[in-house]
Amino acid sequence: MDLATLVGIVGAFLIIGVAMSLTGGLGIYFDIPALIIVVVGTIFVVLMKFSLPQFLSCFRVAGKAFIDKPIDPVELINEVVELADVARKNGLLALEDKELSHPFLRKGIELLVDGHDADIVRNLLLKDLHETTKRHEIGSAIWQKIGDTAPAMGMVGTLIGLVAMLANMSDPSSIGPAMAIALLTTLYGAMIAHMIALPISDKVTLRKNEEGRIKHMIIDALMGIQAGQNPRIIDSMLRNYLPVNKRELAI
Repeated sequence: MDLATLVGIVGAFLIIGVAMSLTGGLGIYFDIPALIIVVVGTIFVVLMKFSLPQFLSCFRVAGKAFIDKPIDPVELINEVVELADVARKNGLLALEDKELSHPFLRKGIELLVDGHDADIVRNLLLKDLHETTKRHEIGSAIWQKIGDTAPAMGMVGTLIGLVAMLANMSDPSSIGPAMAIALLTTLYGAMIAHMIALPISDKVTLRKNEEGRIKHMIIDALMGIQAGQNPRIIDSMLRNYLPVNKRELAI
């Protein structure tokens, strides 16, 4: 579990919940018509922008925001340098039974052991990276659109509530429910956008960039191993992916 995401979302809703409790109780902030307008309306509007499989996949992609499987690039560099040393001394076939920490690295090593040309290996791995990146970008874009649409649907609900209120000024009992819709739809739209959708979109983009950096590092390492480069050269090359203050740690 990504602690930052968990603390952020729980903390944000906790603060809002406490504020609501101190200003009349949570019950007055719950309105079914307002929820329908914002939540269901947002889903249908965003669904028009994407295919059904793409829209449904956004919930799976959102898991990236909550499930953190950190990969230490320093440990990864040390691992591939060790593999490079073994391959240089004993040949690529010596890597066949090696335990590997990353599935993308395992896939690349299998391609090397099978004796594929360097261009084929690179193209296959880049294709894998491209498709993964594309899925994450679509998922992030859907959550971004949810974040853009929810406040707009909240404004639509506000207008509906105001129209209902003004149309029934002669009936005092109808003013309260209409005003509740007018205000709560704006609240729901803002909460969905800024406390759920947009943070998830940003975190998925962050995960995409981190994964892309790690996979590019692995591809460069595999090309070096296949070319029979000196492990120290591979180590030096891969350390360029690290922040300056961490590069020496990979030696």
